[in-house]
Amino acid sequence: MRKGYITFFTGAGVSAESGIPTFRGKEGLWRRYNPVDLATPEAFFRNPSLVWEFYNERRCNIAEAEPNRAHLLIAEAEKVFPLVSLITQNVDGLHQRAGSRNVIELHGNIWKVKCLSCGKEEMNFETPFNEIPPRCKDCDGLLRPGVVWFGESLPYEALELAYDIAKRSKVFIVVGTSCQVFPAAQLPFIAKEKGAEIIEINPEETPVSEIADMSIRKRATKGMEEVFEYLKEKYLS
Repeated sequence: MRKGYITFFTGAGVSAESGIPTFRGKEGLWRRYNPVDLATPEAFFRNPSLVWEFYNERRCNIAEAEPNRAHLLIAEAEKVFPLVSLITQNVDGLHQRAGSRNVIELHGNIWKVKCLSCGKEEMNFETPFNEIPPRCKDCDGLLRPGVVWFGESLPYEALELAYDIAKRSKVFIVVGTSCQVFPAAQLPFIAKEKGAEIIEINPEETPVSEIADMSIRKRATKGMEEVFEYLKEKYLS
């Protein structure tokens, strides 16, 4: 294989088949909840208990979920092909549980918490929380979820690394994302400009469909099975 990454760029559609609701679409979370009330810094400082009740419920649901075939095949790709990277907009940690190691999390991780008083960040897998809102064990300060909310910038290092990988990708595979959230949604277009082959897995058309070299109108699990076989035939045969 010519030098260059195989890059997977994933969104909520990958985890949907593990029983985790997407944010958009017919059954999306933002059709049932107002993001302004739950996913902004202003909402958190206005009512941290309400916001944490929402995230506590999500953490409990995610804890009961298992990585699906799409997660597992992406993790397997790291073992089979050289220079595989994974950029995800998901915060559920299912890629890591499936075995993926090179994971760039653009929107943070729901299992990470940050103290607003002392600044300590750590992984916390307590489900459910005994206290809402949860407090820092070191200073009793208020904890916040380690996710990126509306109105906040993506983590600089993760975004810069994602841009760099997109530019060097030989194949850029977009799995289960509507590509409506910027700046993450720019990544497939950056990869295309640099000559990458763009493969899209999504049951519905997205903005990426116009530039995709291959669009697979299937859900993530079935689509990944098809893409995995395609990559083996193209680069390993």
